[in-house]
Amino acid sequence: MNKQEKGQAIEGLKEEFAKAKGAVITHYQGMTVAELYELRKDLSGLGVRFKVVKNTLARIASDGTPVGVAKDHFSGPVGIAIGYDDPVKVAQGIVKYSAKNEKLKPIAAVVEGQLVDVAELKSIASLPARPVLLSMMAGAFSAPMSKMAGALQATVSSFGYAMNALLAKKEQSGS
Repeated sequence: MNKQEKGQAIEGLKEEFAKAKGAVITHYQGMTVAELYELRKDLSGLGVRFKVVKNTLARIASDGTPVGVAKDHFSGPVGIAIGYDDPVKVAQGIVKYSAKNEKLKPIAAVVEGQLVDVAELKSIASLPARPVLLSMMAGAFSAPMSKMAGALQATVSSFGYAMNALLAKKEQSGS
């Protein structure tokens, strides 16, 4: 790789790292080309890209990007999974594939610009998808209002029933 190609590779990585919402750094030593192809195929269905990167180029490209917090983890045979929309999908894809193929080992992750270790990565991977979380949050916000509306309606209904009962009693005693 000559100097111009390295410069282009760094610029390409820098653009990808800048757009990344989530990234998982992995060791892939011992994986075959077919296994890497399967991994890329599985991740592409989630909107995640997996790249094998040169450590020096990745360290240089990560400067000034959200992935920069993890540049100390670029050592050994490194592959990086990058997600641009939902960082949970990146974590889920890598954790799921590493469970079925032990050769893929996540070593660190970056979620929304923060460095995350493997244990936290696994807990992030167990989260439901973003739309599900948003609907759960909306339900939690609307529940108190629904209860308040029900309580107010019950109060008004009870008052109405009490007035009807009083009216009926006065009509009986008046007749």
